[in-house]
Amino acid sequence: MGLPGALPVLNSKVIDFAVKLGLALNCKLAFNFKFDRKQYFYPDLPKGYQISQFDVPIASGGYLDVDIPVEFGGGHKRFGITRVHMEEDAGKLLHTENGNYSQVDLNRAGVPLLEIVSEPDMRNGIEASEYEAELQRLVRYLGVSNGNMQEGSLRCDVNVSVRPIGQSKFGTKVEVKNLNSFASMGRAIDFEISRQVQLHSQGQEDQIVQETRLWDEGTQRTITMRKKEGLADYRYFPEPDLPAVIISQEYVDGIQSSLPELPEIKRRRYEKMGLSMQDVLFLANDKNIADYFDATIAKGADAKLVANWIMSDIAAFMKNEKFTINEIKLVPEELSELIASIKGGTISSKIGKEILFEILAKGGTVKGLIEEKDLVQIVDPLEIEKIVDNVIAENPKQLEQYRGGRTKLQGYFAGQVMKVSKGKANPGLLNKILLEKLNSKS
Repeated sequence: MGLPGALPVLNSKVIDFAVKLGLALNCKLAFNFKFDRKQYFYPDLPKGYQISQFDVPIASGGYLDVDIPVEFGGGHKRFGITRVHMEEDAGKLLHTENGNYSQVDLNRAGVPLLEIVSEPDMRNGIEASEYEAELQRLVRYLGVSNGNMQEGSLRCDVNVSVRPIGQSKFGTKVEVKNLNSFASMGRAIDFEISRQVQLHSQGQEDQIVQETRLWDEGTQRTITMRKKEGLADYRYFPEPDLPAVIISQEYVDGIQSSLPELPEIKRRRYEKMGLSMQDVLFLANDKNIADYFDATIAKGADAKLVANWIMSDIAAFMKNEKFTINEIKLVPEELSELIASIKGGTISSKIGKEILFEILAKGGTVKGLIEEKDLVQIVDPLEIEKIVDNVIAENPKQLEQYRGGRTKLQGYFAGQVMKVSKGKANPGLLNKILLEKLNSKS
C-alpha cells in the first residue's frame, strides 16, 4: 500500500501453495528463485510498483488435461501451461454508474496471489471456459483457494488474437477483462474472435491494436478500456527488499506426497468402473461429492447404482434445500445399506425412495426405519396371491374389460395390489402372479 517505512515480508504459505499448484499442473519447478518489481502507475497500486516474478517463475512448462463435456463435442484436450508465478494483489476499482468518479478498495492490496499463464492452445470460448473450470476444480481439490469467481478468489483475463489460415505467426493480441463467470468468458472470447475476423475480412487489420478491452455483459460486446503497455514499460528489476528463495528436493517431495487424487486421475479411475462420461464429470466436478461417492462404494455398493442415486434424488434434494453434500443427513454407510436392502429384496425401490427422503430430511438409519414402519417387502408368493385374488374379486368390471382387450388395465390392478400391501409387495412376483390370474379363464 506504500505506507512509509513498511517493508514486505514473504508469506511462506504462498510458496507451499505455489509448489503444490506447480506439481499438480505438471510443471518444472525452480529450486532457486527471486522476486522482481514491476513498475506501473495506476490508482489501484499506491506505491507505484508491484512485487511479482519476471524471468525466474517458481513453476513453468506444464500442462492441464481437460475433458470437454459431451454437449460441447466431447473428447480430451491438453492445454499447455507457460508458467505459474507469485505476486502481490493490487486494489479493486469501483466505478460509479454515471462514470463521474471511481473509488479504490485497498483491502486486498499486498495479499499474495498465484498467476497461471497458459499457452495459446485454445481455439474458442468453450475450450477456454472448460479450461478455466478445470483450474477451478484443481485449486479446490488442492485446498489452494475456494475458487469462487463472484468473490474474486478466482479471476481470469484472456488474450485473444486471430490469424489467417496458413499464417504461422500469431496476430496482435487483445486482452479482455471484467469476466465474472465461465459463461461470460466464453461469450466474450467468441465475440472478440468475430470482431477481429470481421476487421480482417474488411482489410482493416491495422485497427486491431494491443489494448485492454472490457466485456460489457449488458450489450454483449467488448469495449476499449486502455491501450496496453509493452513489456519494456514495466522496467522489471530484482526486488531489493526480498531475498532470493531456495527450496530443497526434500521439501518438494513432502508436498508431492501430500497431494490428493487430482480431478483428471479421478475421472480416469471412474471411467474404469464403467461409468458414463456424464456420470464421471458430475461426480469428479466437486471433491466433496467425489469423496461421498468413494466412501459409499468402499462399503461395497455398486458404483453405477451409487452414481444414479447421487445424481438424481440426492442432487435434486440438495438443489431444492440449497444443501451441500456435507450438510445432508444421509451418510455414505446408510446409502450403501439402502442400495443393499433394495438389491437383496428386503424393500422395494419405491419404499427405498421413501426411506431416502426420510433420512435426508430427518436423519436415522435404513434398518431402523424398516423395522419402525414395518417396510419389509412381501416376498411370499402365497401372501401376494391372496391379495391379488381379493383385488380381482373386488373389481369384476375391470376384469371383464381387461379380458375384452384393454390390457393396459394391468397397471390398474397392480396399483390396487400395491395400495392394499402399502407398497410392500415385491413388484416382480406381483406382476408374474397378476398376469397369470388375469389371463386365467377360470
